[in-house]
Amino acid sequence: MKRIVFILILLVISQLALADPGVKTGFMLKDMNGVQHQLSHYKGKWVLVNYWATWCPPCLEEVPDLVNLYDYRKQKDLMVLGVVFDYKDVKEVKEYVDDMLMSYPIVLGDDSVTEQVGTAEVLPTTFIYNPQGVLVKIKRGIVTKEFIEKIIATGKK
Repeated sequence: MKRIVFILILLVISQLALADPGVKTGFMLKDMNGVQHQLSHYKGKWVLVNYWATWCPPCLEEVPDLVNLYDYRKQKDLMVLGVVFDYKDVKEVKEYVDDMLMSYPIVLGDDSVTEQVGTAEVLPTTFIYNPQGVLVKIKRGIVTKEFIEKIIATGKK
């Protein structure tokens, strides 16, 4: 019996040592319309948290795919949250969002967001959570509709 308990303790300690301290387990973010978005509210849906900036050409390039995914899947199995960083002012962000027809919620990025979701070395960066609320992928660089659909299809098997 002592041997089993000892082995279990070693397993727990080894799992704690392997845990990534940078991985966050949840978030609560307020979008530009004042709506609170909490990861736990999206159980059963894939959640994409996409970091971007108005001056970022790759960010501009991925917006149509994100809008398409969100518009098509928001009622079924997907939530997209855009988090804008390094912007001049809120007016600039609103104009960009309107010009790009961004239909998904937009959060103004700050230290509180990075403390809850994670940091990004490059823009764009997308944090992908499965329907159980587990962070399964951090994608640095452009995400495409095909890339996200492949992750969703693989995750459902």
